[in-house]
Amino acid sequence: MTILKALAIWVGILVLAVLNGVLREAVLFPAMGTRIAMVLSGVILSALILAMAYLMLPWLSVSGWVELVGVGLGWLALTLVFEFSFGLWQGKSWPTMLEAYTFKDGNIWPIVLLVIALAPYLAAKVRGW
Repeated sequence: MTILKALAIWVGILVLAVLNGVLREAVLFPAMGTRIAMVLSGVILSALILAMAYLMLPWLSVSGWVELVGVGLGWLALTLVFEFSFGLWQGKSWPTMLEAYTFKDGNIWPIVLLVIALAPYLAAKVRGW
């Protein structure tokens, strides 16, 4: 049951990520330019992921740091599979997709991935578990 709950939370994170992308493209890029918009978008998404983990942690019902880290690594794996699958489906090349994993033009995607992996553990720490 924990796996299904973790998957449901990740789907919620995915929805937040898509909405964040819409905000970035429609509002942040035109108002702030690429570099600042990319950094701000990454910070916003990281905050949303941490908030989701914090709010949903009691429902997830995990105990112990091993399960918390396992959930975070599961979310990371799902995110990477989704990102590369979606990119390939769009016809993007591997070099183009891997460019997102650099810090070029304010892109902080690698930090967001670290936040995804650590979010359940960090949320538990903030909750005092």
